[in-house]
Amino acid sequence: MTSELTVLAAHTDRLLTTARALADPAAPSLCEGWSRGHVLTHVARNADAIGRLASWAVTGDRQEMYPGGAEARDREIEDGAHRPPAELVADLTDTAADLVPRLEALQGPLAAAEVEMRGGLVVPASQLPFLRLREVVYHHVDLDAGFGFPDVEPELLRRFVADAVHRLRLGRRPPGLVVRTDEGDSWTVGDGGTTVTGPLAGVLLWLARRDESGVHALDGQVPSLPRGA
Repeated sequence: MTSELTVLAAHTDRLLTTARALADPAAPSLCEGWSRGHVLTHVARNADAIGRLASWAVTGDRQEMYPGGAEARDREIEDGAHRPPAELVADLTDTAADLVPRLEALQGPLAAAEVEMRGGLVVPASQLPFLRLREVVYHHVDLDAGFGFPDVEPELLRRFVADAVHRLRLGRRPPGLVVRTDEGDSWTVGDGGTTVTGPLAGVLLWLARRDESGVHALDGQVPSLPRGA
């Protein structure tokens, strides 16, 4: 887990560097309906949320990921999205720093081996550092401010693609796919009916953000993917 926390720290620093340089947080992001300010506020609130789950795992005292549910979460993001740039960056910085010791504590004895994400998804507490890392990297890309999946180290891209494929497989009606990368990786979903290929970064952009610009199908059209997988 130590190496994962090291990677998280590095990508958090990269995100903060981008955030500090943003001239206009009100500019649109790649998340439909969200400005860059919405994205930055969401990442900060996610740090709070992951921290609550980490504390639950360590103490055994159950905590909601987002107290008040989806409505309260969405309201907090909307309320925070329009703050001045300095406030957005300070919030992002402070919440990321507060999360570090909470994630480090997961390396010790755990009172709860599993915790519940929003929507009722139960995950091993040991996965929380990876889930936070995924949030930081994906939303760094969503800022549309010069950082993209090609800027992510290949071994991490590979983990993200494997994770996205795993989540597709868990769906009620997983699409029939072979996902193949130019770097030589291959994953099968369902009956493997359609082969989609491209570089790791392009494949992840498709799987994570439904953007087909970096992939192509070998036998027909690139299939539409279910939302939320």
